Amino acid sequence: MSFMYNPFPFDDRKAVNRPELSNKTVESIVSGGTPNVAKKFVAGLAAKAAKEGVIVGFDGYTTARWDLFLNLMARECDLLGLEFEAVDCNAATLKSGKEIDAIIDPMLIWDTKIDPTLLYGKVYHGGYKGLIDPAGAEAFKNAVPGKKAAGKIVAVYGYGCLMKEFRSLYDVRCWFDITPMKSMLRIRAGEYANLGKKHTGIINRTIRRCYYCDFENAVQLRKELFTTGELDWYFLDNDRANLQMMPYASFADICATLVKYPFRAKPCYLEGVWGGTYMKKLRNLPEKMRNAAWVFDFIPMEVSVQVEAGSELLDINYCSFVHKEGINLMGESCVRKYKGYFPIRFNWDDSYHSTGNMSIQCHSGGPYNVENYNEFGRQDESYYVVITGHEAKTFIGFRDDADIPAFFREIEAADTEHKECDYMKYVSYEESVPGLQVMLPAGTIHSSGRNQVILEIGSLTIGSYTYKMYDYLRLDFDGKQRPIHTRLGELNVRQDRRHSVIHDPESPEYIVQKPRLDCEGPGWQEYILGENPQMYISLRRLEFEKSCEQDTRGEKFHVLTLVDGERVRIRSVEHPERYFDLDFMEIACVPATMGKYVIENLGREPIRVHKTCLRDGYENDPA
Repeated sequence: MSFMYNPFPFDDRKAVNRPELSNKTVESIVSGGTPNVAKKFVAGLAAKAAKEGVIVGFDGYTTARWDLFLNLMARECDLLGLEFEAVDCNAATLKSGKEIDAIIDPMLIWDTKIDPTLLYGKVYHGGYKGLIDPAGAEAFKNAVPGKKAAGKIVAVYGYGCLMKEFRSLYDVRCWFDITPMKSMLRIRAGEYANLGKKHTGIINRTIRRCYYCDFENAVQLRKELFTTGELDWYFLDNDRANLQMMPYASFADICATLVKYPFRAKPCYLEGVWGGTYMKKLRNLPEKMRNAAWVFDFIPMEVSVQVEAGSELLDINYCSFVHKEGINLMGESCVRKYKGYFPIRFNWDDSYHSTGNMSIQCHSGGPYNVENYNEFGRQDESYYVVITGHEAKTFIGFRDDADIPAFFREIEAADTEHKECDYMKYVSYEESVPGLQVMLPAGTIHSSGRNQVILEIGSLTIGSYTYKMYDYLRLDFDGKQRPIHTRLGELNVRQDRRHSVIHDPESPEYIVQKPRLDCEGPGWQEYILGENPQMYISLRRLEFEKSCEQDTRGEKFHVLTLVDGERVRIRSVEHPERYFDLDFMEIACVPATMGKYVIENLGREPIRVHKTCLRDGYENDPA
């Protein structure tokens, strides 16, 4: 799933992984333009089709489109003297648009007093099966086998056509995969209509329906297909004119090889009204970008992994990789605990030399998210300050002397009467310096202030349940005042998290902690920056000049960010040829099965690496 409303259309080609793939796998990848892929695909079916006929099922991630490929297949069949027929599974089996609306719309929030942007709702867990018309499905299952005949290829296509109830209809099963960024750009371009609809709608409403229904259905079906291995071909549909095709076994081999290496994800970049300039310059982003307020560097549901395979660059949906190699990547306990989801997300928030602070906000906890959104759990965050300018501040918790009811009245007046709120009377702050780590368990009021770049590390919750409580009467890029969520904020904010409480080592709410040495070895030290029983992550920093030894012990993945220094190499001890070189402010994941590995300084400056892993005992946390 994805909740990335407006990604900037930029492909970061630096974040490329180069695992050593077998020649067999590399040579099995078919590319060279979609016409060539269609030609090779039909040629591979021709002999069987001529003798007994072939039925092919085409399914895929949300916004996949098969029309061009099917047209090219028809042309190739003509050239080979084969008959071709395309069958739209959705037209034959889906409930009507009004019937699907009647199922999904009641799960969405339509009250703008509660949700002014109409952003939220409940995740639909009924799958494609819940949106299928039983009579239509039965007729479809009876009709498709009768279309098979010698000398003919039948292509059945549509979202959900590979669901369990239909899977046995096909001789060949194909999945069209897309990265979340490409999918979102297609939606914004008007190239996709929600399930059951004939035309695209208002962009934000289309995206919301996708998040709470369409994406979820596609993700769960893809996960099931990868688990059972019931696919024959895997297509990358990121560029319709340049499809890439490979046997599913080759895709599986690519994932199995990649998970043996430290690896980096391909970031997504988003502009924001409060955005700064640092990351734009550091990453050499396009001049026409206004800023890079958010860099989704390693947010599992938003990013992809780029893999070099011979002369091909494969851009694979990160969640597809997770579904295929979850246990090797995350460890069996993690997969079991978090139901196969990668449980931590990482992004950069850049307000360096910007016009102002991020909004004053909070996030909701587990019980609220489960009850109100059908989500998996709580939304925790943390900030690690890396870059600062003059007078940079990180806001966290209420002041000890804050009159919180007065604060609520002021933010309500800001929302309804456009009156400024003197937020400095109410919200506490830390003077930002590089190395400052603050923890933000769900409900903590917080904000990243102007003139800094922070590494934001958050928990599993997939949706963007950010309740902006005050946004300085600021106008968005469209010239309209940005809406805030006063009611949801008041329901979820923790009023007891005041300055003295969150700094008190004796308090269970101790979330602004001082670094403490945890372990050390020859020439290196590892410090705990933040651990709290309310959060399942452990935030740490490795400090060294030459090298630092680490060990996943086959149990926990590590996520490493170079926060000071020029360049490091992360390499396996047992297989030193398996490595990844990381530059300043880049993020890499070390899979759980890596075992012992070394981080080596490739520059001259002392090194500081931020390390995130699952806290000891996370398995026993409440569900």
